[in-house]
Amino acid sequence: MAAVAFDDVTKVYPDGTRAVADLDLQSEDGEFIVLVGPSGCGKTTALRMVAGLEEISEGQIRIGDRVVNEVPPRDRDIAMVFQSYALYPHLTVRENIAFGLKLRKLDKAEVRSRVDRAARILGLDQLLDRKPRALSGGQRQRVAMGRAIVREPQAFLMDEPLSNLDAKLRVQMRAEISAIQRDLGVTTIYVTHDQVEAMTMGDRVAVMRKGELQQVANPEELYERPVNLFVAGFIGSPAMNVLEARLERRDATLEAIVGDQRITLDDELLSHRPALRAYEGRDVILGIRPEELEDAQLVPDAPQDRRLRGRLALREALGSEIVAHVVVNATPAVTEDIRELAADIGDEDGAGQRGLAAEENEATIVARFGPRSEAREGEPLEMVVDTRELHFFDPETSLGIYDDG
Repeated sequence: MAAVAFDDVTKVYPDGTRAVADLDLQSEDGEFIVLVGPSGCGKTTALRMVAGLEEISEGQIRIGDRVVNEVPPRDRDIAMVFQSYALYPHLTVRENIAFGLKLRKLDKAEVRSRVDRAARILGLDQLLDRKPRALSGGQRQRVAMGRAIVREPQAFLMDEPLSNLDAKLRVQMRAEISAIQRDLGVTTIYVTHDQVEAMTMGDRVAVMRKGELQQVANPEELYERPVNLFVAGFIGSPAMNVLEARLERRDATLEAIVGDQRITLDDELLSHRPALRAYEGRDVILGIRPEELEDAQLVPDAPQDRRLRGRLALREALGSEIVAHVVVNATPAVTEDIRELAADIGDEDGAGQRGLAAEENEATIVARFGPRSEAREGEPLEMVVDTRELHFFDPETSLGIYDDG
């Protein structure tokens, strides 16, 4: 097994398109790293450069101790799993898995041993004599995984391998891939557009935007301390609510003014984000994750200065929770980061920032309520805000506001 490292790697196409810029990223031996970001952010290009399918314009890529810039793909000792299964329809499962080993002219007993082991790991024991047409989508993806596993490579490279599967099967397969990777201990670089996949599978997650690495961290840190507004908006489902706000001091407390409402900031929040004190009397962008909002009827003892009032515009009952779309008196934050995130989901004009709001000074925010909430569409609503978990960003730089200096 071997670590994979990008040392200031850049990819520029002949037409001048800069697909990847100064990518500096090192994996640990045996680590599962996920590259995630919007379409066209450069994540697949980065993966293809590791595989040798794209030339490197600048910088170095190392697999283990070896610089592989000029090494042909077949000699890099990596195995790829693609979005398409690329199975040979006329070959059986066993023959498909063994195909690459036979090309390398391995001993027949060694080939059989490796195929049988991969089949056991992937639960394909009973399917080895079937042809691909007799398999489900999930089974075909397992065969593609088996073809990679038997190679016993230094690293696995996976390019959106689950995107062709239905939602239920994707959940199952991502758990299986994670378990297999931990069992084998092979360094894995995994590319996906799905941030839920990224957060549930990766030891660390690298968020990319326009060819540049924004942040690389474990899932918890990405979620709790996003480095900027782009990462904050991309990570989390439903997405973080972002509103224009102003910080002002009243008596001994610091408050966030949102539209015509004031939220007292928690002392614990200020201890974790001391740089907020320097923004007193200044505009900021306030980020509130949907799960930090609750129907006030379910927490009647919550302080009045930690609530937001609005009108319930849409209620989505999901059984385990209620997703509430609430119109509040506030101005939605609109920056280049937010426009880019909106465009990635097909909201080219950014209308989603206003959502169901009818007036210019209104915004729609999304909340995740407990299933016992009896809030009704069209009626006034009070929400309790967990002020310990609020996020703040500089409106000029879009950077998160955390530590002094």
